[in-house]
Amino acid sequence: MARYIESVCRICRRENLKLFLKGDRCYSDRCAFDRRGYVPGVHGQRRRSKVSDYGIRLREKQKVKRMYGLLEGQFRGLFKKAEQKRGITGTNLLIFLEGRLDNVVYRLGFANSRTQARQLVRHNHFTVNGKKMDIPSYAVKIGDVIQVREKSRKVRIISDAIETVVRRGIPAWLEVEKEDYKGTVKAYPTREEVTVPIQEQLIVELYSK
Repeated sequence: MARYIESVCRICRRENLKLFLKGDRCYSDRCAFDRRGYVPGVHGQRRRSKVSDYGIRLREKQKVKRMYGLLEGQFRGLFKKAEQKRGITGTNLLIFLEGRLDNVVYRLGFANSRTQARQLVRHNHFTVNGKKMDIPSYAVKIGDVIQVREKSRKVRIISDAIETVVRRGIPAWLEVEKEDYKGTVKAYPTREEVTVPIQEQLIVELYSK
């Protein structure tokens, strides 16, 4: 499977938005976006070209895809699923993205970034309803209990993440019990609870062309 192996800080600079792809570092003075808030490349500081309507929609899709760490095929598959479900397509898409296990692990504070959460899930550090789960794309359901496995509770990056999650907070649709390294999905998120700056209608318009 293809994967992005370049500096993720370039992604934030390209999208002109801090996407918090490096976890706690993004809150420090070492953040590359804060130090060089212009697009990457030799002519990045001088690049001011006008963007077409198509370009605006494409950039929004690329931003969201990179924010959640998905490949194009995965993202398009989620969009089709959102389109087929009753309701507003854009809102359905955001709910599907937020409901991925790797994102929920990140939101609960067991990882400092979605990339880190994905790796931890793949390495069998979590259970869902008491059963081992190593599929980052697993779609959580209301009532699911996500817990750090007993032998994984001494993993430093997990314990460090739990200590620093207060910086971004835990969404209301999730409930966490830090002492038990456990989180519960209380509900599916509403559009208002997805606070990341996303204009999902632009993505719908892009794929509807």
